[in-house]
Amino acid sequence: MPVYIARNAAARGVEVFVAGIKGNASAQDYPSARVFQTLRLGQLGACIQFFKKHGITQVIMAGRVQHTTIFSNLMPDLRAARALAKLKSMQTKNILAGVISEFKKDGLEFVSSASFLENFLPPAGVLSARKPTPEEQQAIDFGFQTAKQIAAMDIGLTCVVSQNAVIAVEGMEGTDRCIKRAGELVKEGAQKKAAVAVVKVARPDQDNRFDLPVIGKGTLESLHAAGFGVLAFEAEKTLVMDLEEVVKLADKHKICLCAV
Repeated sequence: MPVYIARNAAARGVEVFVAGIKGNASAQDYPSARVFQTLRLGQLGACIQFFKKHGITQVIMAGRVQHTTIFSNLMPDLRAARALAKLKSMQTKNILAGVISEFKKDGLEFVSSASFLENFLPPAGVLSARKPTPEEQQAIDFGFQTAKQIAAMDIGLTCVVSQNAVIAVEGMEGTDRCIKRAGELVKEGAQKKAAVAVVKVARPDQDNRFDLPVIGKGTLESLHAAGFGVLAFEAEKTLVMDLEEVVKLADKHKICLCAV
């Protein structure tokens, strides 16, 4: 996602400056960047100074950082420590909103994480050759309502459902591991012959500046490995990376892929 943003921005004549988190990004992935700077997770003050030094006024937050790192190897600088101390909870949306607030104090505005990726936000409809069966459509509808509820509680954005029952919900482990865990449960016998749907949504109050729902080829491979045949996601609010390739992969594995 961040690589595509940088590439597409440069192609449109926009100068790109990248602050990459150590262990999550490397300079070789950003040949179009004018400047690439590696920072440790938690170096909030240094990150803000990096952009100010180069006269940047608009910033895009993109890519994935495991939520669990906040509780393990985070070494915040003074500014980050102060920002974390102000938070009411360590939920994802609160942490990222706190980061945005600190940048704003220095005149740095965050714009939508979907900037330069407009073609990866599909409208409503079935994207794959295979359409959902009536039983699968029922699972999609139930899964969408369920996923919206857990998203509103900032638990996760994904759930796996069957026959109006919840098999698994996404927590800090992420979508792929949630799907894998659900696959293991189904193979043990739960809902073995029934239609299973994996559903991913945006938060009801989704802030497009951070943590947009994202799916890609890896999501499809996880679905196939788990033995599931339906992936539904919220239309116009979910980024589908490598959209054309994702659709081809869905057809190859006979997976029903639809935007709801």
